[in-house]
Amino acid sequence: MLPTTRVSSRRFQLIIGISIFATFIMFGALLQVSSQGDSSETYPKGFRGTTCTIETDTLTIGYSSYYLSDDYEVSEDEPRTPYIPVQCGKIPQPGTLNISIDLLHPDAIRDVSLALRLVKLTLLEDQNHEEHEIFSIPARTHPSGVITQVFRLDEIGNYYVYLDGKSADNIHYLARVPITVGHDWRDNVRNFLPPLFRKYL
Repeated sequence: MLPTTRVSSRRFQLIIGISIFATFIMFGALLQVSSQGDSSETYPKGFRGTTCTIETDTLTIGYSSYYLSDDYEVSEDEPRTPYIPVQCGKIPQPGTLNISIDLLHPDAIRDVSLALRLVKLTLLEDQNHEEHEIFSIPARTHPSGVITQVFRLDEIGNYYVYLDGKSADNIHYLARVPITVGHDWRDNVRNFLPPLFRKYL
């Protein structure tokens, strides 16, 4: 009687294990989760790790950012500043942001003079937004295909980084990177939801 009970118990555990494994596979397929990162409406091409791919009608760029909080004190014997990689354009609170933009496509974009602007959005009474420029960098070419910039974000709110330029044959290149400083309660809840349901919150 005892051996039969042991066999039944092992068979039950095996069935439970297979069921759990099958459930994980089914949910993974349903939610289309991958190691490349979750897709995003803000970044149509999605992201890999901390690098976001932003695609417009005329160009494709890779955007990554690294954050350093205001309350961090850099010691003299520290080999380098410990910037924290940030997922696309969200940082938890005001601080210093070190951004990197890779000019991915087309290759001709490296020969176009591009200007960089940072603006802060102000919500108006009619639910529209007004842009206030914080700083800008004059247009110049970037033969290396990489643009880096460090700036401070002093206030909680929404910002845009604009990359803007026009080629000799009158093609307008424009990319807009949204940055959010400070997360609201929906961001905290969204982190616990499967990717399929995040866009509804």
